[in-house]
Amino acid sequence: MVDADALARAFEQRFGVAPRLYRAPGRVNLIGEHTDYNDGFAMPMALDRCTWVAAAPRADRRLDLVSQACRETFTIDLDNHPRYPTGSWTDYVRGVAAVLNAPGANLLIASDVPIGAGLSSSAALEIACGFALIDVAGCTVDLGALARAGQRAEHEYVGTRCGLMDQLTACYGRAGHALLLDTRTLDCQPLALPPAVQVIVANTMVHHELASGEYNARRADCEAGVSLLRRRFPNVRALRDVSLAELDETGAEMPERVFRRCRHVVSENARVLAAAAALEAGDFPAFGRLMNASHASLRDDYEVSCAELDAMADAARGCEGVYGARMTGGGFGGSVVALAASAEAESARARVSREYQRATGREPDIWICSAGDGVARIDAQRSASAL
Repeated sequence: MVDADALARAFEQRFGVAPRLYRAPGRVNLIGEHTDYNDGFAMPMALDRCTWVAAAPRADRRLDLVSQACRETFTIDLDNHPRYPTGSWTDYVRGVAAVLNAPGANLLIASDVPIGAGLSSSAALEIACGFALIDVAGCTVDLGALARAGQRAEHEYVGTRCGLMDQLTACYGRAGHALLLDTRTLDCQPLALPPAVQVIVANTMVHHELASGEYNARRADCEAGVSLLRRRFPNVRALRDVSLAELDETGAEMPERVFRRCRHVVSENARVLAAAAALEAGDFPAFGRLMNASHASLRDDYEVSCAELDAMADAARGCEGVYGARMTGGGFGGSVVALAASAEAESARARVSREYQRATGREPDIWICSAGDGVARIDAQRSASAL
């Protein structure tokens, strides 16, 4: 965990002034993958792991960025910088600063959100830095606008045509709750996570270098499907507006690959709404079956799983007390999320670790997590344990 007080002291030693502190969470998506850029539904929850930023304003139009994790320092001239992706992690910060037209600031960044694990470390970075830049400038933060700025930064400065789920979760997360997220209306309905169940996050520790390009390709396939569907159903704006019956009716007019991509999204939207009803009813076996079906759809129709994710999900499903498990995040590596009975969660965590290591030879990072709150300014006197 990040020590907030130590971060503040490190900032003051480097920059000579006391900072304000901010943190934004990563997220794990319980169900509803690759639906957000199709105006669909998702059920993420904010993690209890966060990106932290110590910040103070500058008098000029310069960003001085220091990353504790990367042990790197960058200076960005906000009036003269590339307006395109450079491949650096600083693209996320530079992008959100540019979109927000932020003034200069000094930023010291620390994080315990695993990078490349499908847990949205990028959105945590964008939202923590964006909130900090707005607040140290003395402006009021509009969370909806901040989320959209983070998304635009990824589109224009990173080159990933992401949806809004990750940024919205980092903004609106609520402790003890998942969110039923409508990515068209931006409505975020909190769903209480009962004490009878716990969420296990299992990082495979692999990240295949396909994710960004393949992500954009999947989005293009979905848009191609919408264009074909609109010929028959003019009111279709996105796959959110399509039923499985309508998709089947149009399937013969689509390339087989595009049809399967669309089938995943349309069926996944239905699974999210069914999962929300199951969670509210306390029907955890039903919720788990929907998670398992989601993984199969992502593996077979959307083709974004990989051997390590499949092995981790299989290991989790074989544990006593685990209701269901699925890959979470963009795919091609990253993490699996599982829902388990609270009494069995720790033994399941240990067994999944053993079984995955036996199957792959890799040592995973697996933890039982709690739902955290969204982005906030934090007093320096409060330690990370106060989250």
